[in-house]
Amino acid sequence: MWRHLELRSLGVIEHAELPLDAGFTVITGETGAGKTMVVTALGLLRGERSDAGLVRHGAAQARVEAIIDVAGRPSVLGAVDDAGGVVDDDELVLARAVSAQGRSRAYAGGTSVPAGLLTQLTDELVAVHGQSDQHRLARPAHQRAALDAFAGTPVAELLGRYTPAYRRWREVDERIRLLRSASQERARELDAAQHGLVEIDDVAPVAGEDAELEAVESRLAHAESLARAAQVAHDLLVGDVEQAVGPEGAGPLIAQATSELDAQAGHDPELEALAARARDLTVTVTELAGDLASYLSTVDLDPAGLASVQDRRARLT
Repeated sequence: MWRHLELRSLGVIEHAELPLDAGFTVITGETGAGKTMVVTALGLLRGERSDAGLVRHGAAQARVEAIIDVAGRPSVLGAVDDAGGVVDDDELVLARAVSAQGRSRAYAGGTSVPAGLLTQLTDELVAVHGQSDQHRLARPAHQRAALDAFAGTPVAELLGRYTPAYRRWREVDERIRLLRSASQERARELDAAQHGLVEIDDVAPVAGEDAELEAVESRLAHAESLARAAQVAHDLLVGDVEQAVGPEGAGPLIAQATSELDAQAGHDPELEALAARARDLTVTVTELAGDLASYLSTVDLDPAGLASVQDRRARLT
């Protein structure tokens, strides 16, 4: 039984409390007094759709709250307990808050719950009758309940034995469905893994291969610019007239500088040290020119080889 109903900032109602008791309660008032808001509050507590337009002008939110006696209703008590709510002295507190932005929060037994749970809880706690409609009789579950109640005690006894058995059957059936679904998913994963292994065996990758191929790909892709840079550097060192900046390269110029220093090095130890450094530089430049010439002989323009390397790397990835 509904014991108490409280409305805050709902429509035209700033704050109203309605204590309820056994028997028949009538709410009367002139047009615009807020009678419809009481029905609207019941709708919110039954999990119906909320609307920002329900919030009183200037208020941050509207809130409705009810205290309901749920003694002798184990299904309601069980649903609240499953949701993490608390029922004190067989009294269940339901609440619904709607913000001015239209966001809605539902509460049952002091804990936040989906609005759908309010619908489940209040299905057997309240029935709303309007002109030409009866909401609960539109639901198959209530149609069956009405038929069972009409059949009387014999059917009630059978229903008492049937309900737990049916519930257990549904649980087992759902468990089987989940197991089959999981088994099918594992089979798909196994098939995908086996397919992946076949592809890996087909590619036959080698440890470190991709890094090596990356270096080869870079060399082949830039072979022309690599060869040009090595050729120009070589010519600048050895003095190729056609390629160098001047008629003489760095090598001959350094050799000439070394010769000039050697001619006078015997007269001054400091100059001798500088001449020695010049001789070392001459050797270094000569070796570098030779290495560049060798490098040039290894750089190949190989479009087919580049395509082959790129294809192999694509298969590895």
